[in-house]
Amino acid sequence: MNAVNWQVAVGADTVSASYEPSTAGADSAVFVFAHGAGGNMSDRGMLASANALRNAGLGVVRFNFVYKEKKSGRPDAMPKLMDTVRAVIERTRLELASPRPLVIGGRSMGGRAASMLAADGFDADGLLLLAYPLHPAGQPEKLRDAHLPRITMPVLAFSGTRDALCTRELMEQTLTSVVAPWEMHWIDGADHSFHVLKSSGTTDVAVMADIGAMSGRWVKSLLS
Repeated sequence: MNAVNWQVAVGADTVSASYEPSTAGADSAVFVFAHGAGGNMSDRGMLASANALRNAGLGVVRFNFVYKEKKSGRPDAMPKLMDTVRAVIERTRLELASPRPLVIGGRSMGGRAASMLAADGFDADGLLLLAYPLHPAGQPEKLRDAHLPRITMPVLAFSGTRDALCTRELMEQTLTSVVAPWEMHWIDGADHSFHVLKSSGTTDVAVMADIGAMSGRWVKSLLS
């Protein structure tokens, strides 16, 4: 099956979305995948992540937020970001006949928007966070963690040890108040974009393959 493109209504606006099936047989889960603040549904990082996840058995739905659809550089307010994620999830359920497991999440800001839906009790089977933005770069005192203890669904999160938006010590402190089954993976030497230095002994491609493989195993644990 090839990619299927949709136009999804978000209030008075419309955004583009695209579903691509697993490249490893039938979908083991469907992941509704939100992009980061400076990206879009088809940026290099999104495509690399989506392909790694598809190779690990997940079907992936990528989409634009409203501001990006309008070619604006200024992200929407969080309520509108959340409304967009919600609208794409509901369209996914309609188009794919209520896929299970259904995993929500995304990169950076997109993952944060999905995590806030999860904290509000949204019906999904898991939350997948790629480079969660725990705080703004250079401002570790401005934590974006108040809602995390309200999440109850299983969580898989990946962050790099060089991520300027997620200090490891602060994230580990935050996780002490989290009640959800939260699986945290630290990528040694990776920055917010999961880029690693040549001196790390690995490559960006290998990092993405590892993220895909670990995500595939996590999805299997949801099924069991």
